[in-house]
Amino acid sequence: MTYQDLFETIRKKRSYLCVGLDTDPAKLPKHLLDHPNPVLEFNRRIIEATAPYCVAYKPNTAFYEAMGSQGWELLRQTLELIPRTHFSIADAKRGDIGNTSKMYAKAFFEDMKADAITVAPYMGADSVQPFLEFEGKWTILLALTSNSGSQDFQVLNVDEDHCLFERVIKTSQVWGDKHQMMYVVGATQTTELQAVRKLAPDHFLLVPGVGAQGGSLEEVSKWGMNRHCGLLVNASRSILWASDGEDFAEAAAAEARRLQEHMSHYLEKYLPSQQHD
Repeated sequence: MTYQDLFETIRKKRSYLCVGLDTDPAKLPKHLLDHPNPVLEFNRRIIEATAPYCVAYKPNTAFYEAMGSQGWELLRQTLELIPRTHFSIADAKRGDIGNTSKMYAKAFFEDMKADAITVAPYMGADSVQPFLEFEGKWTILLALTSNSGSQDFQVLNVDEDHCLFERVIKTSQVWGDKHQMMYVVGATQTTELQAVRKLAPDHFLLVPGVGAQGGSLEEVSKWGMNRHCGLLVNASRSILWASDGEDFAEAAAAEARRLQEHMSHYLEKYLPSQQHD
């Protein structure tokens, strides 16, 4: 999916919602436990129920890798369930020396056929470049995350003008452009969103932390939106676990629809009028 395709999908659906498929087997509704493949069945129903209201899905690979070889196959099958009309993100947070990163990229882009992967940029350019070499795929760099530990390193000053997350954004833009690279910025970091947008005015931002983590969708939209929207706002727990009963899919759809309705309003309110390159 190209940059323009993503924006057109957002504009058509009046949504920039990404649904996180962080499926914990311990939290599955009890009535699914007798199903031959309860995790996959849960994911299938969630995807079918929420597809009208979102533009992307983001499986967190750790939830699948923890199940061993079966989990790896579940991840593959889950990615296959995502409609091709929707953007798929493997939330793997990979990043290593060049030849290892190349193997990670092959695994998720060629084998799993994900559209994008999250990457930790700490090891620098040569650890990120192998992901950027895959045509038509996206690399999403961790910049400013929403967890409390982000304050340990990400906001440390590295020179008179920049803290670490700002240096990551500024430096990385010589590695790839807005058509192949995004940044992760946590929804609880809205005070820094203006700084992010000054450094990366045209890139898409993947924004987790709305919903159960307490991030403000309006604040994210107000400070993070650019002329092509430029946002994928992720919600996981608030959608997945909206109900633990037989109505879990309907409850998930209702929560996704609620977020989509708010997003439609914020697109009207905050999307700049100049929307074309």
